[in-house]
Amino acid sequence: MGLTIAEKIFKDHLIDEPFGDVSVLKLDRVFCHEITTPIAILDLMDRGKDRVFDPDKIKAVIDHVTPAKDSKTAMQGKILREWAKRHGIKDFFDIGHNGVCHAIFPEKGFVHPGFTIIMGDSHTCTHGAFGAFAAGVGTTDLEVGILKGVCTFKKPDTYKLEITGTKPAGVYAKDIILKIIQELTVNGATNMVIEFAGEVVDKMSMEERMTLSNMAVEAGATCGICAPDMTTVEYLWEFIKDDYAGKKEALESFSRYKSDRDARYVKEKTIDVSRMEPLTTFGHKPDNVKPVSQMAGTKVDQVYIGSCTNGRIEDLRVAAKVLKGNKINENVRAIVSPATPKIFSQALAQGLINIFMDAGFCVTNPTCGACLGMSNGVLAEGEVAAATTNRNFNGRMGKGGMVHLMSPATAAATAIKGEIANSEMFTL
Repeated sequence: MGLTIAEKIFKDHLIDEPFGDVSVLKLDRVFCHEITTPIAILDLMDRGKDRVFDPDKIKAVIDHVTPAKDSKTAMQGKILREWAKRHGIKDFFDIGHNGVCHAIFPEKGFVHPGFTIIMGDSHTCTHGAFGAFAAGVGTTDLEVGILKGVCTFKKPDTYKLEITGTKPAGVYAKDIILKIIQELTVNGATNMVIEFAGEVVDKMSMEERMTLSNMAVEAGATCGICAPDMTTVEYLWEFIKDDYAGKKEALESFSRYKSDRDARYVKEKTIDVSRMEPLTTFGHKPDNVKPVSQMAGTKVDQVYIGSCTNGRIEDLRVAAKVLKGNKINENVRAIVSPATPKIFSQALAQGLINIFMDAGFCVTNPTCGACLGMSNGVLAEGEVAAATTNRNFNGRMGKGGMVHLMSPATAAATAIKGEIANSEMFTL
């Protein structure tokens, strides 16, 4: 019997099997940010175990509230900052150099096919786009990972999703993952790995694959994963070029992390996107999804473009294409947050920042703040946001606020209209 990508990674990293369905895995990376890691740091200090298993395999960033908005968030940053310095963690990204964790870590080349990665953040599954096993964990698992470089998981069941057809105009990776979550429901892949496959995924850029994998957790999945291919090699080449004779050799090496033809899946599903429309959410669950055409006319108070889901350069280009030559509605405030300093610089060099500002957007530094209602775009009670973020839970972006999730193209069109709108009316 063949193995899935996840099963191959587990096999390569297995240290122990203390119980029948439980595996203790060696970790390649432990990612950290200032919201969840300080709790783990303080507990380790209280236990007299203020140590790290390998400072080169730990990567840390201040990204959720940056710069700090009050004394509490300043202290969270201080704890992480001093811990990184104390233990010689050289890959620590502080204010001025920091970006959204699930954007900056791949951008720095820290994620490779076959890696095992944990972080105290539910959207760690983003990194599965590279053919890695990446999962969000709780404080105890994070502490053990920091201290010992291991983590315990149940053996993975894999749900294979074959994405076929041709994307219609105005449909993007964000629309596809919303469609997947709608069909699977928020519990449809609980405790599973979603393996994204098919001709549509094969043609996607790494940015698009990261969008897919990022929201796998919204269907209950532990990780969303894509098979590595030449697109993966090209993205990583500047970081791996000294390790391989050429790109062909790198591809051959990465290809061992593809599922075998006779691999066993607990579930399989095919979704043809050929007749899809742009989608958006309603209500307070990520599987509450409707076509934009059915939500058209829904008024919004704020539009937000950014986050670990859709704050990359491709996302900004798409939104800018819609916005160019247009102004946002007078009843809307609009915010864009490029996900990393590199992305900000690219957007500046390509004239995208000017397009956003000319349209009336507020351009902020890279931050997660608005996405989870902590800073840089919190909603007031009763307000409605159109957002390229990943979660529309009740109060997610502010107590009593409503969030409609959508692609950057749809968000840009919505900013112009002041109500949910299809981007095609501005790009024909």
